[in-house]
Amino acid sequence: MTTTQRRGLRVAELAAAVGVAPDTVRYYERTGLLHPPSRTPAGYRTYGDDAVERLRFIQGAQRLGLRLADIRALLAVRDTGTCPCEPAEDLLRRRLAEVDAEIARLVALRAEMAAMADALPSADCPPPSPGVWCPPAGGGDPTCAR
Repeated sequence: MTTTQRRGLRVAELAAAVGVAPDTVRYYERTGLLHPPSRTPAGYRTYGDDAVERLRFIQGAQRLGLRLADIRALLAVRDTGTCPCEPAEDLLRRRLAEVDAEIARLVALRAEMAAMADALPSADCPPPSPGVWCPPAGGGDPTCAR
């Protein structure tokens, strides 16, 4: 058994092990994502190896776009010893629907932008008015040269 395993990981060591800032570890502890750690006689936090695994779970869930409240709910189920598969499926299906909606929005935005770009430059460009692309003549925008 190494000294680190015997005494646990300090905040900075835990943070380095999973690639987050020490303040992130402290924040996760304050918000209940991480269990309160043991403390040394001097008051330093010491985390076990389970904290590394828990932080990696949190990071994986965040990569999928789950919110911290959702991750907290999954961890709470997991902490009871119950399989979190059903709540995880519900969260992931909801997240998939959100991603699909965002993709549809972006596809529509792309089509609108492409149509605008294809229409420029145009010989029948209307006179400039507030809220349109080209400023009045002499505005210095080379993309609006006539």
